[in-house]
Amino acid sequence: MNTNLTWHDSVVSKQERSDKKGQKPCVIWFTGLSGSGKSTIANTLERALFERGHHCYLLDGDNVRQGLNGDLGFADEDRVENIRRIGEAAKLFVDAGLIVMTAFISPFRTERQLARDVVEDDEFIEVHMSTSLEVCEERDPKGLYKKARAGEIPFFTGIDSAYEAPVNPELVIDTGVNDIQACTEQLINYLVEKQYI
Repeated sequence: MNTNLTWHDSVVSKQERSDKKGQKPCVIWFTGLSGSGKSTIANTLERALFERGHHCYLLDGDNVRQGLNGDLGFADEDRVENIRRIGEAAKLFVDAGLIVMTAFISPFRTERQLARDVVEDDEFIEVHMSTSLEVCEERDPKGLYKKARAGEIPFFTGIDSAYEAPVNPELVIDTGVNDIQACTEQLINYLVEKQYI
């Protein structure tokens, strides 16, 4: 890290931005296997929050890899850097007073912890999409499990690369058991109860 850099404080504070928006900024970090419903539920939550008048944004794994993280592959070290960059980007969204959702497999506990550590203690909500591998593989919305089983995709999480489930996530959601509406309501209820919205 360059020691000649100093953080430049804005004349508008995070608290002022938050107050103006009538919400408490946070990162809602969706983690789980491919096909577990991360993007689907994050998209539905974003729409629900937007319709309630909240300022939010979704950082989706595939979208971010087409730009900001387009130079990264899927080996373990690339996955680590992918999550590091997303954590830093999410921190900026939180500083802007937004509710930011991230939909990334983010398979390693240590990297998710690093993403948690760059924001305040109460600004990170880890959501474990606990949908089973069997259900995810049966869904296979992008045909990735089929390709991974055929050896066409190396380092595929859940097949030949590990997924470390969260130990103490703020929420656990299983889209193999509950429908989209029930999962979204669970998230909204949590945000209301904890006074984010």
